[in-house]
Amino acid sequence: MGGWERALDAAGVQEPGLRAAYGREREQVVAYKREVALAAGLLLPPGTLPHVIAATAFMHRTDDLLDSGPPATRRAASTRWREEVTAALDTGRTDRPELRPLLDSAEARPVLRARVRDFLAAADADLDFAGFATEADYQSYLDAYSLPGFMVVAALLGPDGDQSAYRAACRTFIDSSQRLDFVNDLAEDLADGRLTLPRQTLAEYGVTRADLTGGAATGPVRALLGALLDRADRDRAASGAVVDLVPPAHRPMVRCLVGVEQLTATAARADLDALLRRSASPAKPALLRLLAREYLRARRVRRVRGGR
Repeated sequence: MGGWERALDAAGVQEPGLRAAYGREREQVVAYKREVALAAGLLLPPGTLPHVIAATAFMHRTDDLLDSGPPATRRAASTRWREEVTAALDTGRTDRPELRPLLDSAEARPVLRARVRDFLAAADADLDFAGFATEADYQSYLDAYSLPGFMVVAALLGPDGDQSAYRAACRTFIDSSQRLDFVNDLAEDLADGRLTLPRQTLAEYGVTRADLTGGAATGPVRALLGALLDRADRDRAASGAVVDLVPPAHRPMVRCLVGVEQLTATAARADLDALLRRSASPAKPALLRLLAREYLRARRVRRVRGGR
């Protein structure tokens, strides 16, 4: 029996049609985030893996709806999707096969139900995105959209019961992660007509939007991007408690997520000029070392738990 089949068994997923639905969700996650799917399969406890896959697939499907087509089309699709998912959560039933794993996972892990509702209520914040005038606007966006979205999956990795301290640590981490994403995806976002760096911050460094779209980094542009990466690094370091707040069996996966952010930041900092043309990616050997290290830690945790 393969590892995925064992994971479904450990998660209590027995009905053949539901197992097949979870399998399709896994295929979708592998198709668009192969590295994440690989890490989850190696690092997460079998009983947690299907639920994380279901939550990740849901987030990807929702992001697609929010990103596809003109604003009016996206808003209408978002409204329909919110109504369909909310009705499914309310009744425990759905005619959409792609929602069956989410409902099953929400039944097994009730915290997921609450976090999905939070995110659906916040999803339109991205549709209304018009850039940030100030750092305060960026921080409001984190609370309104980024954190609720992150918690859909992160809540499944957190502690049982009260997650308030864990959520606070996740808030600091997502501040670092979102800022890094906005710097690293700067060229792509600008090509799509989105300026995701606060205009106030650009002005502080004497940088204009035209400087960023010009393709050649000036001294002020390098100073701006370096300062934003520095702040992301500080916030990531301050969020270190997030690892200690999750159950031991989930720490290898969370450490891996933090480690990938660190490697991405290192790659971005290595060539600031290139960020005006493309995103930076972590070096493959470093990623493999990180994954191998956390896999060994995950195995040790499972041996200890199995020996009890």
